[in-house]
Amino acid sequence: MTIKTPDDFTDRWRQPPNFELDVSFDYLFVPAVDVLDNIRKDEEVRFTILGDDDWQVRMDRTAAFRTAPIEEIVTWPFRLVHFNLNRFYGDLLSGFQEEVMIPWRTHLSARGFTWQRLAPILFLSTAGASSTYHNDNSHGLVWQVHGIKTFHSYLDPGKHLSPEAAVVGETTAEEPPEHEAADRQSITMRPGDHLWSHALTPHWVTTESALAMSVTLSHGGLCHQGRFSERELALRAYWDKNPGEAWTHDLRNVRY
Repeated sequence: MTIKTPDDFTDRWRQPPNFELDVSFDYLFVPAVDVLDNIRKDEEVRFTILGDDDWQVRMDRTAAFRTAPIEEIVTWPFRLVHFNLNRFYGDLLSGFQEEVMIPWRTHLSARGFTWQRLAPILFLSTAGASSTYHNDNSHGLVWQVHGIKTFHSYLDPGKHLSPEAAVVGETTAEEPPEHEAADRQSITMRPGDHLWSHALTPHWVTTESALAMSVTLSHGGLCHQGRFSERELALRAYWDKNPGEAWTHDLRNVRY
């Protein structure tokens, strides 16, 4: 089911499963290969070389990732993430703040939402790459920009991972655990598609095209008229008991 109106979104955002979202932004990215060529050189980028090649090949590619010809890089299996995109608002992502972030924050605020953090995250990957199996502490508006990815989660996440287990990081692994195909929710995303990923729900993402790029608007502490989402209540309860850990691990999955 695709959520098409603000009222539909307000009704659905508090509990899984994930859903497709009919939104649009007046922003045009530079080509994905140019984004990759620029962002791979930044000191804050995180990437993992994948594939069945032997250990030495992966090590050599890791060492050469920032400097090898871009035509060669896009033939390697890898996944890449960058959490601090405001570093690029003056050039590579010029206009992103004004044309995406401010309108979206305004849209949410006008409908009674508040948050503690709302920031974009960039993901790039090549054919056959998969993210880790993990959960985020934040809600994500996933925007498929280039290529094709499939976003996998569960129709009933609580059947596979309780929110309390998600809070303490019992999710993270390279592969999802064994599960019934009927339990899985797999949504294939093409350029211009959007999806809402609920906080503290286990998921993994596979790349179905030669190169894929997506941006996730990550919402930390999202709240509507004083109410958090149902699964996030477990995170709030944990932080009440462990205030020194609040926001220290945030959403940044270190094993991406």
